[in-house]
Amino acid sequence: MKHIRHFTPFFVLCLVHVCLVHANYAPYFFDNGPSSTNGNMALLSLSEDTSVGTHVYTLNGTDPEGDPVTYGIKFEAGLRRYFAIDVNFGNVTLIEELDREKEDEIEVIVSISDGINTVDEKVRILVTDANDESPEFINTPYIVHVPEDTPSGSSILKTEAVDRDTGSGGSINYFLQNIHTNKFTIDRHSGVLRIKRGVTLDYEKSRTHFVTVVAKDGGGKLRGNNKVFSATTTVTINVEDVQDTPPMFIGTPYYGYVYEDTLAGSEVLTVIALDGDRGKPNNIHYSLVNGSESSFDINNATGAISVIKSPNQLKKEVYELKVQASELSMEGNASVYALATVIIRIVDLNNHPPTFYGENGPQNRFELTMYEHPPEGEILRGLKITVNDSDQGANAKFNLRLVGPGGIFRVVPQTVLNEAQVTIIVENSATIDYEQFQVLSFKLLAIEVNTPEKFSSTADIVIRLLDTNDNVPKFSSDYYIARIPENSPGGSNVVAVTATDPDSGLWGEVKYSIYGTGTDLFLIHPSTGIIYTQPWAVLDAEVSSKYNFYVKAEDTEGKYSLAEVFITVLDVNDHPPEFNENIQEKTMIIGSPVKIEAVDQDAEEPNNIVDYSIMQADPANVFDIDQSTGEIKLKSYIRSLDIIHNITKNKDCIWSLIVQAKDRGSPSFSTTAVLKIDITEETLHKGPMAAFLMQTKDNPMKALGVLAGVMGIMVMITIIISTVMFWRNKRSNKIMPII
Repeated sequence: MKHIRHFTPFFVLCLVHVCLVHANYAPYFFDNGPSSTNGNMALLSLSEDTSVGTHVYTLNGTDPEGDPVTYGIKFEAGLRRYFAIDVNFGNVTLIEELDREKEDEIEVIVSISDGINTVDEKVRILVTDANDESPEFINTPYIVHVPEDTPSGSSILKTEAVDRDTGSGGSINYFLQNIHTNKFTIDRHSGVLRIKRGVTLDYEKSRTHFVTVVAKDGGGKLRGNNKVFSATTTVTINVEDVQDTPPMFIGTPYYGYVYEDTLAGSEVLTVIALDGDRGKPNNIHYSLVNGSESSFDINNATGAISVIKSPNQLKKEVYELKVQASELSMEGNASVYALATVIIRIVDLNNHPPTFYGENGPQNRFELTMYEHPPEGEILRGLKITVNDSDQGANAKFNLRLVGPGGIFRVVPQTVLNEAQVTIIVENSATIDYEQFQVLSFKLLAIEVNTPEKFSSTADIVIRLLDTNDNVPKFSSDYYIARIPENSPGGSNVVAVTATDPDSGLWGEVKYSIYGTGTDLFLIHPSTGIIYTQPWAVLDAEVSSKYNFYVKAEDTEGKYSLAEVFITVLDVNDHPPEFNENIQEKTMIIGSPVKIEAVDQDAEEPNNIVDYSIMQADPANVFDIDQSTGEIKLKSYIRSLDIIHNITKNKDCIWSLIVQAKDRGSPSFSTTAVLKIDITEETLHKGPMAAFLMQTKDNPMKALGVLAGVMGIMVMITIIISTVMFWRNKRSNKIMPII
């Protein structure tokens, strides 16, 4: 009992442990039905266009003891893994694209575990259809052969397309492109192609037709949008020929000729006819129906028509034959036929070409010498030409024409029957120019008009031209411009003018002369056209720098033309600057300049531009001179006589300067002058007279002249007043006392 009592607690503990282990229940999934988005995925449906990466479901379950659960998903060996799962939250994500047409059900094993117990469930997921497949034609290519006499409305081919989608996306309707221009129609449900009602096929017009069939599905949803897919295929319909068209003649109308030397039995021409049914043509049988009058025969197999009489036995000039071409069936029987007309003419043999004749018989070269520029419409009477064709009727009719430079002459007549005198007439006088052509050559061509042979003959027409004086000398320019330096000696060449006269001989010689107001100093060589100065001529640009006159070019008959000559005499630096006096005296008021001036008589710049400079002054550095104007003034620091007295001991303030005037010519000339300057300050400030006296201090003659003028005016005023008083007293008869 003690031993048993000792083990009783241990036994109770084991019993409690066993009870606790048996009390841990397995977790389970919630079953929320097929339309739920969480649970155990049973009866879940997914559209095949669901995008990869989409959260498609949430596994959801619980543990009876409330323990946390984890989720799992797995696939049987060899199957694609379409889903991935978040083990803690049960979120299921699509990781592979779905394709219902390849796999419409997916089996997966989902699991839930509380860490001790794991529950697996096999569920089946349905993949629903989306309109992601296009119709596809089967049994292509479609090529069918249809006899041309197949009745309209007949079915000729069944086209078939399949679409692996279900529902409306898998249903197919058929139609044709360009249905209005088609000869065919198609059943929209069955795809059966038929010939349109009221339409027939014609092998002779079109041997092959190409029809484009379109298969279009009924449309459906694809990734949220309604999509319609279609496919096209081309049906080639070859039309088979059936004997339903009569023969056709080739090369109509038919004309043949029998000539005077044709032998009996000779072939005249061959007619050709072909079965209108070109796919399986029948043989053709030829026969003459009427019009032959036993004079012609035809080869039944080849269609060759022959004359069976000699030409002198034929009574008519024209025969009109009726030829029949009949189709021969496989049994050799004639069936459908066609008729053609053959015209055969009996004609004289054309064995004489046109021939040209001169005064002494047949001739193929005619020559004439004449002056250039004859009047238009003039006949070339020096050419005696006759043309003749010895044949008769149409064989003797021919045309005449000139072959060569066009538009110069024309030939009359242009059409000849048998014989005519040929006349050549001037049509364009200006073109008949000796200076352009010394010899004009033409071919006179006679060619038959209505003959098969087109016999022809030619004759050479050679016209030698004589020159006339029909041209005026012409200068190379309408005017000539020349320049010559003024220091050129007499007899110097100035310019050469050139004129040409294209006439020949003496008429082409040119004589030159000049005339006009500007010709006094110039001469021209009458033959060479060189203009030069007179031997005694002295050119001076300062006197006259421009000359203008005319030059004449004249031929031996007095025909002439004019050109204008412009000559410019170029200035040369041949004058030095000149002062009006070589020794000058001027008074300078401090603050005012004095001016010295020199003149250069040259005509043009830079020869007549003068520059001034002070060559010598004592003391130096007292005066400045303006290089261009010649104005002389004191340095800016000299403002009074006191400054001047500090510079020099010369108390009278008179300076002597040597001033140079130099031109800018090449070579340059210069002149100097002595200028004595008396410097003073302005002391008179009492009025205009004082200012005038100061200004005329350096020019006493000017002051003297002004005083003389003033005195003269005063004398005139006194005389006028005295005269007026005298006449006044005389009228009043009174003698006025002298005051």
